[in-house]
Amino acid sequence: MAIKAQQVKELREITGAGMMDCKKALEEADADIDKAIEVLREKGLSKVKKKEGRIAAEGLAKFAIAADGKSAAVVEVNSETDFVAKNQEFIDFVERLAKLALDNDAADMDAFKALDFGPDGTVDETLTQKISKIGENMNIRRFEKVAEPGVVYSGYLHNQGKIAVLVGIQTEAAVEEVAAVGKDVAMQVASMKPEFLDESQVDQAYLDHEKEILKQEVLNEGKKPEMADRIVEGKIKKELKEVCLVDQKFVKDNDVTIEEYVANSGKAVGKDMKVASYIRYEVGEGIEKRQDDFAAEVAAQAE
Repeated sequence: MAIKAQQVKELREITGAGMMDCKKALEEADADIDKAIEVLREKGLSKVKKKEGRIAAEGLAKFAIAADGKSAAVVEVNSETDFVAKNQEFIDFVERLAKLALDNDAADMDAFKALDFGPDGTVDETLTQKISKIGENMNIRRFEKVAEPGVVYSGYLHNQGKIAVLVGIQTEAAVEEVAAVGKDVAMQVASMKPEFLDESQVDQAYLDHEKEILKQEVLNEGKKPEMADRIVEGKIKKELKEVCLVDQKFVKDNDVTIEEYVANSGKAVGKDMKVASYIRYEVGEGIEKRQDDFAAEVAAQAE
């Protein structure tokens, strides 16, 4: 009996199992949805749906960089607990995903999850298998691939992947000549968490919001309204030097900014260098972590 795509979709929504697993279960059950659910339950694949409601805010971020440094990719995969994030199988999975992102040009998450991942099928199907095997909800949260002309990439992982940073240096220098300076800048991004590359990238909404706050602060200090705007402009310029990467003081040498450090490094090898871009992934940022009562959690699992 031919299995229809709508049947596969329905079974997948009910059980959370992978597309191919659902198709095989329907074939085995002669297209009977109820029987197919039982088939998946027997194989331990329908447990996934029960795990989808759990908050996955731990995990790892990993990157992969091409041998010539001309392209790079970074990915974040979340798990429920830090214990699973330290599991070697999970670590290998995230590292393979970063390499897959580097080797392909998936336009979005759906396209990425549809990529072939080997014996277990697509990325999405492999993820389903991992969830069933490891016993925790997991989620491929985001990925990004970069390959800007004339840019060489370096990276830095903090705390084995709790923060992953990629930095692009515009230069004609070879990857080995950029490696040290690139890593230094990536470490700066990891520790200082800049919000923008430079002033040209500062969002106007951000500026307006900050100016409004600073103006009220100045007025509350008793300054005259006619002086407020001039004082605020000075405060904004100072703030931008803290939130823009190239204007930040280099953490290893406070006598120079990041822009100056990179330029000086370029002069040392006889080739111009400037920071072109950066990506900073911090695991779980922006995810509201649920704070469960431990006793209640144990009781709930005993039911």
